[in-house]
Amino acid sequence: STTSSRNPPCAPRSFTMQNDAGQPVDLYIPRKCSWTSRLLAATDKGAVQINVGMVDPETGRYTKTFHTFALSGYIRHKAEGDMAMTELVRQADTQAGLR
Repeated sequence: STTSSRNPPCAPRSFTMQNDAGQPVDLYIPRKCSWTSRLLAATDKGAVQINVGMVDPETGRYTKTFHTFALSGYIRHKAEGDMAMTELVRQADTQAGLR
């Protein structure tokens, strides 16, 4: 047929996302709950991600660094979010050698 000779079938393309340096990066990186290590689904509307700023213990000023924690909607629904967040920050302080 004449149309197939003029318009050859397109080969399937694979798309890869690249950063500014031209290195391939993943299109989607799923988050995990910091407390339960469960994967956070895109449909988990109760999940939150919180950045907790680090403070210099001597001056009391923000050090421009932070730790990121994600909590699932399951933990928040069970009213354990506050306890989990407190313990996660305490563990982060201990690992950083601040206490």
